[in-house]
Amino acid sequence: MTAPVSRATAGYIVPFLIYVAMIALPLPPQVLFPVRFVLVLAAILVFSRPYLSFKPSQTLASIGAGIAVFVIWIGPDLLFGPGYRHSWLFFGGPSSSLSPASENNSFFLVVRVLSSVALVPVFEELFWRGWLMRWLINQDFLKVPLGAYQVGAFWLVAVLFASEHGPYWDVGLITGVIYNWWIVRTKNLADCILVHAVTNGALAAYVLAAGQWQYWL
Repeated sequence: MTAPVSRATAGYIVPFLIYVAMIALPLPPQVLFPVRFVLVLAAILVFSRPYLSFKPSQTLASIGAGIAVFVIWIGPDLLFGPGYRHSWLFFGGPSSSLSPASENNSFFLVVRVLSSVALVPVFEELFWRGWLMRWLINQDFLKVPLGAYQVGAFWLVAVLFASEHGPYWDVGLITGVIYNWWIVRTKNLADCILVHAVTNGALAAYVLAAGQWQYWL
């Protein structure tokens, strides 16, 4: 692997790997989330900044798509009731990792929302649609333009993205397909970051307003 590819690979995957690795740490959420926020933000600034753009080409459409994905995300639970996911198909149903202390901790909630809206869309889009979707086409992924379509890469990324969301794998799969389609359409990672941020922002507002903590696994 050449030096430019190695540097780019680090830029696209290191923040995601740090975030995932820290999930296994036996820390309470009030400690884990602030520490992880700082470390992932530092990784983005150090490794990912040369590969990031925050200039979407379809701003209004991206905002609309993000809202639509939010509706898709909560739709099944609203339509079919709270027992919808409590079966083996959804691994016994979602359960929030937050304690009552976390739910009433203003500092923690601010960090949690900022992470969801400002960090997660950046490092996930870098990893899933900026790197993996291209790497599956050609391991020298810099030769593959953003948004290049190859059926195997498209669907494998969608399925892996769904698996990341546990009992919400069904809406996670739909979301993965939409986000993948959006990068294919726009050829712009900033549009995918915006869609993802709008979805997560709307979901965070819903969690806080309605007390639906199960969406914050």
